[in-house]
Formats: sequence, C-alpha cells, structure tokens
Amino acid sequence: MRASLWGIVVLPLMVGFGSPDARSVTIEGRVTDAATGGALSGVQVSVEGTLRGTMTSDAGTYRLVLENEMRGRTVRIMARRLGYEPQRVNVALAGDLVRADIALRASAIQLHAIEITQSDGRGQPSTLGAVMAPAYRAERGAVAGVIGTRPADPDWNTEAYDAISENPFLAVGSNPLSTFSIDVDRAAYSNVRRFIGQGQAPPKDAVRIEEMINYFSYDAPKPSGRDPFAVVTEVGAAPWRPEHHLVRIALHAPRIATSQLPPSNLVFLIDVSGSMRGPTRLDLVKQSLRLLVDQLREQDRVAIVVYSGAAGLVLESTPGSDKERILDAINALEAGGSTAGGAGLRLAYEVARTHHLRGGNNRVILATDGDFNVGVSSDGEMVRLVEERRKQGTFLTVLGYGMGNYKDAKLEKLSNAGNGNFAYIDDLMEAKKVLVSEFGGTLFTVAKDVKIQVEFNPARVAAYRLIGYENRLLRSEDFADDTKDAGELGAGHSVTALYEVIPVGSPTAGEVRVAGDLRYQETRPRTGAARSGELLHVRVRYKQPDGDVSALLERAVAGRATRASEDFTFAASVAAFGMILRDSEHKGKASLHDVLAMAGRSRGEDREGYRAEFIRMVERYARMEVAAR
Repeated sequence: MRASLWGIVVLPLMVGFGSPDARSVTIEGRVTDAATGGALSGVQVSVEGTLRGTMTSDAGTYRLVLENEMRGRTVRIMARRLGYEPQRVNVALAGDLVRADIALRASAIQLHAIEITQSDGRGQPSTLGAVMAPAYRAERGAVAGVIGTRPADPDWNTEAYDAISENPFLAVGSNPLSTFSIDVDRAAYSNVRRFIGQGQAPPKDAVRIEEMINYFSYDAPKPSGRDPFAVVTEVGAAPWRPEHHLVRIALHAPRIATSQLPPSNLVFLIDVSGSMRGPTRLDLVKQSLRLLVDQLREQDRVAIVVYSGAAGLVLESTPGSDKERILDAINALEAGGSTAGGAGLRLAYEVARTHHLRGGNNRVILATDGDFNVGVSSDGEMVRLVEERRKQGTFLTVLGYGMGNYKDAKLEKLSNAGNGNFAYIDDLMEAKKVLVSEFGGTLFTVAKDVKIQVEFNPARVAAYRLIGYENRLLRSEDFADDTKDAGELGAGHSVTALYEVIPVGSPTAGEVRVAGDLRYQETRPRTGAARSGELLHVRVRYKQPDGDVSALLERAVAGRATRASEDFTFAASVAAFGMILRDSEHKGKASLHDVLAMAGRSRGEDREGYRAEFIRMVERYARMEVAAR
C-alpha cells in the first residue's frame, strides 16, 4: 500500500530567552486523523535509518531528540498506527527545534461495528455505544484500533498523589539539626513533563521538587578513599530572594562499565490487567523491556512474572544470552482482567529467592500503573511485604506507566520500601534514559541507607528550609540508628539537596516563628562556633550494599558565598520552576522569565539534551500561562 502525505507542516522554531548553541536537535509535533482532525495516540513515530523512536501521547504529541551531528541534514520520519496508512515525512533539521505535524488517513481495511460495554454493578453488561473499528473486541478506556486511549471525561481520571506539605523555615535555636534520607527517584519530573506536554498544569502534589532537581546529571568529582561517592557543597545567593543564602549539598557516585557490574538475577513483574491496555501502558512496557534485554550479559538471568486476576510465571529464570527466548515471552504479553498486585509481588520475590545470586544484584522490576484492586492491595500490607524481602537481599525497582489511572502515591511507597528507585515512563525516550543510558544507576546499588544530617551554626544562621524531601524527613536520632531504612545510591547517580538559609541579621529573620524560652536549658551558641566562620556542618552515613554497619563522612561548610557553578545555577532554576508549579508561599520573586534566564546560561555541554528539553518545557508552560490569562 502506497503511503500518502496529508497536511504536513514543517517549521523551524526559535528557542527564546538567549539560549546558547544547542547540543541536540529536537523534532516535535502532533499526529492527527486526517478526516476528523482529532489527536491520535499510540502512533509509532521513528527516524528511518536510526534507533530513534517514540509513541504519541494521549494528546497526539511526540518528541524525538537527535544528536547535534544530525543538524543540517534532512531525515525521514515514519508514522504508523493500526488502522491507518503509514506516512513518511522529510524533515530538514534547520534549528534547535523543528516541528513536524502529521495527519494520518484511515486505511481501506474492512471495519466492523463493535459494542463498548461496561458492567452495571450486578455483573450484567450495559451497552455504552457502538463505534467502527477493526474486527476485534474492545472495552471502555482500552486502546483498540481507532478508539482513543481513554475517555475525555474528567470523571474517569483516578490518578492518585499523596498530599505534600512544604517544609517551613525552622529557627536554628530550637531546630539545630536537619535530617533526611536521600532520594534518587526521578518519576515526578517525567510526570510533570507529561502534563505540560498535554497542555495541562500538573497537580501540585505531583510536583516533588527534589525529584525534578535530581532528574539531571551534574559534574561528578571522583570519590576519595574507599567511599563509593563524593560529597560536594556550594553556597550562593537564593535567586528568588537574594538576601537569603542557597546551599547545595550533592553526592556523586561514579559510573561503572557494564562489563564490570556484578551478575544480575532479575525478575520482571509485569501488570497485564485490563487497566494496562494501550500504547502508553503495556505496549510501552514491552518496548521498554526490550531495551533492557539488549543490555543483559551471559552471566545475568531474567524471569518474567505477570499478574492480572491471578499471578503466573511466564518465563523461568533464563540466561541473559538467550535474548530470543526472553523477547518472545515479552512479545506474547496481552492485557486483560482485574489486578492481583499482591499475589504478583509474592510470586516474583519467591522466584528471585530461588535463583538468588550471592554477591550479585537480586532485583524485582515492577512495571505497572499501580492500580491494584484484588487480594493484598493495601499500601501497608504491600509495603511490609517489600520491606521483608528487602532485608533478605532482594531490591525493588518500580517503573510507572499510564495516564488517567496512574497511582503515583502507591508506587512511590513501594519503591521507598524496596531499596530501589522509581521512574515514570511517559515515552520510549524516557525508557531509554532509565534502562539504557542509566542502566547501572537504575539496577545497581553502590551505597544503601544513605542519610544526610546538617547542623547549622546559630551564630551565622537564623533559620533554614529544606527544599523538597518532605516525605523523606527523619528524626534526629534516626541518623545514627543503623536499623533505620533510608535511600539508596546507584552507580552513576547524583543526588542534590538545596537549603534556603536566612542569615543572622537578615531583615527577614524576624519573620521566622520560634519556640518559647526554655526553663531548664540554655540555647546560646558555643564561643568556638560563633568564631569559626562555618555556616553549617554536613554528616553523611551510608552502608555497603551487603553491609549492616554504616560509615560516616563529615565536612564543614564555610559561610562565604562563592561564584555559582553551572550545576548550582541550573539546580536553582529547576527548584524555582517547581515552586512556581506548586504556587509555593516560599517562591519569593521567582518568575518563569528568571527560570529560563538561569537555565539558559547554565545549560552547559548538555550532551544528551535534557537541559535543553527543560528549557523548552518551561517555555511551553509560559505559553500556557499567557493563553490562560
């Protein structure tokens, strides 16, 4: 069948706010139905002759990021979707950002009327309507041929997020210590990007600022001695409130070559319930896992467990060299039924225990939208299960998928309990980032139970506020308690924490609420501390992946501000954008213009184009704000 071209628009776009020369070229666009003009989701969009490909979102949008070496060339994009004629588009890469909108024409295959039904609550189906679609059965909300990915009715959106109460400013006199667990999760950033890409402001509770900051890589000095990571600190002015200091504390773990990584015993735990039907759900899971399979070595092993109404083992533990057998099992997966998530977790952990590798990486990789509704499904029961198996040496990585019924809160709890990490996969490029580019960090832990404790000098600091990490706070006494679980650091991962500090003598110091006078204790600073010039003291505790006793790192941070590095400025720009999205009471003078200016001048080398993508996302949000006004 000969492909035809319908309604193609290819325009080079200029990125504003003085962005420096790009290190990547991005193609963005929207795919629509040529007859109706409606958005088409689940369209496979790829660059012919390369491995670059993605799928369109619920809004029909797509994004392809190409290397800078492609600049100036003309590439051919292929767009394909079941029930439509494939389309090829020639795109000239004439700028940082090129737009290519595509309209697909329905193919001349035989269409049949099908009924879409739902249960009436008594086990009896009731007809909701009929549509024309290719000859196979569909259910409401499922992707089937030309049926949309989900109804537009907002009542069908059951996404769930835990409420976030932002950290307040705390007076140093009554709160000299700040203690928290690190967090290398990045799910919030890609989820926020998904909302903005669809032209929607994200829910405030979907914006976890620390995960947005830690989505990006930063310069990584080599660790000294036998410690598996390096500690970096910086002090500068808070861009949104210059009379305050901004303190950056960062941990960096070096990358480890795949050939040097220990052998892996992996169990893919895949949700194949009815809620996972569709191109941004199970179809994308299968594409993601194919990328991961390509990274496996002969010494690695993979098993596949699926769960729907019940759990089952569809692939026994198989050597990583037998890729054809693993891929065949992945390709055969289909969605349908209710969701017995608890049973699936138990079976996956049992398979991992049976093939446990002493000294290896034993891990369950859960791919789901989190919509558990059968059997053990409460947060508490599942978290306790994950904690129990974590203590036995099997860690958990959680990959979140789906839109409209995505259960962020549940998945974050599971990943936090499982000594693993949590990513939200909104397209194939994000899957490549998590499972290929960051393969070591995603799957291999170099330090576990990593905690940070900061002691502030009351002679220099009136009050402080930790930006983000609201659900990672620990009690002061938890820092030295080796039985207290905390976050994990993977190979190649970096973690950044930002504190906004009110110096003693600042005009805003009087705005901080303080505890009343104490009857039995004195809170005056020590003479030595008052004279030291130190702003704060940082302590870090961590354990080896197979260890039970923590090691301690310490460093004092001087009170003088230094010239801000590119990493410091970029992290500040992301934090400011997060506060704007949350409409934080602490955002001060932060504006989208300031965010773009900071991000533009701190974009740096940006080999993979992620910082450039952030700039474009902020610009898109700024246009949304203008349109809303």
